[in-house]
Amino acid sequence: MLETMKGAIFDLDGVIVDTAKYHYLAWRSLAKRLGFEFTESDNERLKGVSRMESLQILLEVGGVEANEAERLEMAEAKNKEYVEYISRLEPAEILPGAREYLLELRNRGVKIALGSASKNAAFILGRLGIAELFDAVVDGTKVSKAKPDPEVFLAASAALGLNPADCVVFEDAAAGVEAGKAAGCKVVGIGSAVILRDADCVIAGLHELV
Repeated sequence: MLETMKGAIFDLDGVIVDTAKYHYLAWRSLAKRLGFEFTESDNERLKGVSRMESLQILLEVGGVEANEAERLEMAEAKNKEYVEYISRLEPAEILPGAREYLLELRNRGVKIALGSASKNAAFILGRLGIAELFDAVVDGTKVSKAKPDPEVFLAASAALGLNPADCVVFEDAAAGVEAGKAAGCKVVGIGSAVILRDADCVIAGLHELV
């Protein structure tokens, strides 16, 4: 599977870099302003989910009602705080093995894309100093349907000029694994074999592949 793939499509958070902690801090801060606690356990439900859907889950947790204008204002405030965190990101925060594996794939002639719900993906890749290693970046600014919908991976494989069947997706969330399979790609799960049981194989991190 990995030896014969023509394209590799990577999720961002939890695969290339751990920005999930910054998302959590920003969501927790918003919840505190709204008058309730948002725990790390609650935050697990936001993995691989779009910003507005994440907000919906957070409001459900807190039992908070909000109209459309208020929701947009909340999402913007959360994102502003998150961007403040990631504006201080450094190349050293790339997860172990990620840069090395990306370089190895480029040397093999495998095309590389990012497939992420994040609207800050291009900015993050720039901060990490690895933007030039990607042939295509498909993120939340280019797709409208959140995982487990396969839109992001279908768009990424198309951007690489490849059939989904010739691509392998690297994902750390169950919704992302489901999206990759629905797109017709092979999927490498990164994390728990129990949570990612539908992946074609599961590893602890990209460091296992270099």
